[in-house]
Amino acid sequence: MNGLEITVTLGAAVFAGTVLAPRLRIATPLLLLLLGLALGFVPELRHIELHPEMVLLIFLPVMLFWESLTTSLRSIRRDFRGIMIMSTLLVVATAFAVAGIAHALGVPWAAALVLGAAVAPPDATAVAALGRMLPHRNFMLLKAESLTNDGTALVVYAIAVGIAVGGNYTPLEVTGLVARSYLGGVAVGALVAVFAYFVLRPLRDATTINIGLLLVPFVAYLVAELSGASGVLAVVVAGLAVGYASARISTAASRRQTESAWPLGSQLLNGSLFVLVGLEVQVVVRDLGLAEVVRLLGVVVAVWVGLLVVRFGFQSLSVSLIRLLDRRPSQRARRMSYRARVVSAVAGFRGAVSLAIALSVPVAMENGAPLPGRDDIIFVTTGVIVLTLLVQGPLLPIVVRWAHLPADTGLEDELRLAERTLTTTTVGAVGELAEEHGISDEVRDRVSRDYAEHLSLMQASHSERSADASEAGPSDTAADRGAESAALPSQVAIADASPLTRHEEYRRLRLALLDRKREVLLRLRREGVIDDSVARQVQARIDIEELRLTGVEPVD
Repeated sequence: MNGLEITVTLGAAVFAGTVLAPRLRIATPLLLLLLGLALGFVPELRHIELHPEMVLLIFLPVMLFWESLTTSLRSIRRDFRGIMIMSTLLVVATAFAVAGIAHALGVPWAAALVLGAAVAPPDATAVAALGRMLPHRNFMLLKAESLTNDGTALVVYAIAVGIAVGGNYTPLEVTGLVARSYLGGVAVGALVAVFAYFVLRPLRDATTINIGLLLVPFVAYLVAELSGASGVLAVVVAGLAVGYASARISTAASRRQTESAWPLGSQLLNGSLFVLVGLEVQVVVRDLGLAEVVRLLGVVVAVWVGLLVVRFGFQSLSVSLIRLLDRRPSQRARRMSYRARVVSAVAGFRGAVSLAIALSVPVAMENGAPLPGRDDIIFVTTGVIVLTLLVQGPLLPIVVRWAHLPADTGLEDELRLAERTLTTTTVGAVGELAEEHGISDEVRDRVSRDYAEHLSLMQASHSERSADASEAGPSDTAADRGAESAALPSQVAIADASPLTRHEEYRRLRLALLDRKREVLLRLRREGVIDDSVARQVQARIDIEELRLTGVEPVD
């Protein structure tokens, strides 16, 4: 089967899985994995093989970069200590715990450690897809952990693979590898983001900007790997930095294009990866005997249970230690109850990153002999992911309801605050900007009425006394202002200008007001008044309004 036929087959499988999963009420990744297993019965597809390094180089950068672009920096700063503990110490503890379980059940030690590195990190893409019923803070904490823990897992993976293929590491070399991986990854990601900022900021064409954005994760990953640093951390840091600066290095048209194209690309790669691992498992199972498959199924269940127990136990121990060392009121307010820890344990989904790590394991050792336990790694990793999707996914909503986590209305409050602040600022800036841009009185008054009406409607909808106000008779309500507005045109001297001229003035003033809105929005985000996700939501509305005024392409 040639490359085109394989591409069409993978695309058709991803399309079918995406269409059928909601109808069958099955998690999309799980259905794609099952489709991959079914495709493995086609003789022509049994010989499809992925080069181990290509999995990490093609799949991970795009998926991690998109999740980084949509992650809240404020949430990371607020819970930085907890995120770092969970993404470093917990990953190492989980990897060695899984390795011990697998080795006790017959997996060679080196392969068991690689397996531990593969299944230790929760996956950001899976968390984003399956964990949205969590309160916002819990969701962002888990997503931030899932993005940053991949770097630790890949360091453990590199050490384990090095040992498995015949290498040897001293404690000093391990320490240097960890330091170079983390510090180098952060430095490379930051430098690539700065370079992208200066390259992309002068550009105005939406397609050109997005081509540049597409290069960012691959450049960050490549430079980091060439320098011996963590490519995953470099991609994550670059994504966080570019996401924070996106309002200054992109246009309304390019941002709308980004928000359409990147989720599509990430979904295609993620879905293709699940289909491909289903094909790979078919090959593995065919080479194993029945007794070996039964043994590995036992390993799958034991490792999966071990992951849940280790995650809950580690969080409980961390909470106890922090409680002893830090008694500040602010810290007490952030402590997780045991119910929240149960939710976090169940929400620790494994997915595409684990698959990518498992599939990237070398086929042979340095002496050319087959790597012992590679098939075990792929089989057990796939089995753990299936149990994650099949059991933890449907179980999470039940556990969330049982936990009675505090309602999180912070985002809704911040969204209302942002909308009121921006609209109030805009109403106050109409006169100033009209004078600055040489706008006629007629157009200025028309825009003033539009924004004043919008502000009054917003205030009425957010006020608890709106019902009473509507029954109180004549008052300064939106309806009254609307009646006053109807009389204004007769009081305003009509400028001696054509309709086209007035329309152009109206468009210029509205665009100037949108720029003022963006300045205020960036200030609110920079000061931490609103979350990054709220800023993105409001920014999207401003972009849509701008595109209605200018069309798809920006106007110079």
